[in-house]
Order: sequence, then C-alpha cells, then structure tokens
Amino acid sequence: MHISEEQRAQYRNEGYFFLENAIPAEQVEGLREECQRYIDRYDAEMEAKGVAVQGINHYKKRYFISRRGLESPTITEFLFGDLMADVCRATLGENAFLFHEQYVVKFAEVGTKFGWHQDSGYVGHYHRPYLSCWCALDDMSIENGTVSVLPYSAIGMTPDDLYNHEIEAGSNDKIGYQGDNPGVPALVPAGSIVVFSSRTFHRSGPNTTSRVRRCYLTQYSAEPIMNREGTGLWGQAIPIVRDGQSCGVPVQS
Repeated sequence: MHISEEQRAQYRNEGYFFLENAIPAEQVEGLREECQRYIDRYDAEMEAKGVAVQGINHYKKRYFISRRGLESPTITEFLFGDLMADVCRATLGENAFLFHEQYVVKFAEVGTKFGWHQDSGYVGHYHRPYLSCWCALDDMSIENGTVSVLPYSAIGMTPDDLYNHEIEAGSNDKIGYQGDNPGVPALVPAGSIVVFSSRTFHRSGPNTTSRVRRCYLTQYSAEPIMNREGTGLWGQAIPIVRDGQSCGVPVQS
C-alpha cells in the first residue's frame, strides 16, 4: 500500500486520512468470519445465562469484541501484516506497538450512536498521541452509522490538544466536543481504513438500515503507554515496527 506524502501531511496537519480499498477482499472476508464466530460465542453464553446483556455487549443489538486478535491467526496476521506496518511507519515513525484492538458491531435498525470524542479521552491521563485505524468491513454510509472525523482546523486545535470529556447521561459515552460542525463522514467501501490520531475528534451515527454494520478498530502507539502511576501498561505494547523494520507476527509462547 502506497501512502502518499499528501496523506501523511493531512494526518500531521488535520489528524486523519482515508485509505480506500486498502484491505484485500479475502482478508476482509476472513475478518468478517472471525467477527461472526465471536458474536456466536457471546450469543451462546448469553442464551445459556438467560440474559440480554453481558458487559457492554447487547444481544442482537451491539457488540464490542476486544483483545481477541492474538488468539486468532486470521486476525493476528492482519494486525502485524505489511499493510498495518506501512500505516504505522507513515504516521507514528520508526517504532510502533499494538496498543488495542476490537470489533465494533451495530446490528440492523438498533445500533446506537456515539458522540464526539477523542480516543485519548478514554485513557484518562496525558500521553503521547497514538494511532487509530477504523477498518470498514461493510460499505459505509450515513444511514448505517459510519464514522465521521473532525479536522483539527475545524475547531482550531493542535495535534497534541487533549480536551476534557464529560459523561453523557443515558449512554455513559464520554463527550469532548459540543459544537455543531458536522465533520467529514467516511463514505467508503468495505476494505477501506479511516486512519486518525487518538487526538482527533470522531463520532458515529446509529445504523438505520436493514443490515449489520461491522468495523474492526486497531490501535498502535509510538511507545508503550503506561498507567497514570507509571507502574504498568495501560493497554498492550506488542512491537509491530522496530527501527523502521517490520517485526512480523509475534511468536506465541
């Protein structure tokens, strides 16, 4: 995947760029199949318990499937493959670490919205900006709740600004921007990647269509991100690029 200097500059200056049709079709299909496998697992667990909610997962409505990448060879190969290594080098530089990854699934006609926030707002303390790669597993539209990003210049912020976030009543989402700028919606086909900084404000709408809407969010940092006390990792820190070279798929012990 060739990432142009224009896209690199847009990331530095505005906090985002779009990579359309970046993920090969067979890899998109593999990520979809793994997504469904984990949804089926959650459904079976909830059915066995007779509940409709398990953590933040809601039966047949929405799913957040986190940190499953290292137990699935299909996902692991994507997380540490050449494509993601190229994106990391273009945005973070010569060193990069896997920080977090999760599926986000909004079911037909019931998926909820998410308000304007910075991913960094969920860490809870100051840290170096990290990278978010919002990978579309379905064709994205306003109607099915695609992500929208807010360029830095739209609100006069700098690439390092970290805003205060407040908890939204009812949803418990963290909200950091209350303005009326609509942002830039990612109207992209399946297999595209919305690349943005953890300081970039973004939001997504509800899925009002008759079909499921799936994305896979991968996040990488230029250095390990520690907890507030500095006594341990806040998330993960598995190398993907070291001194400009791809590390490849990690060996499981």
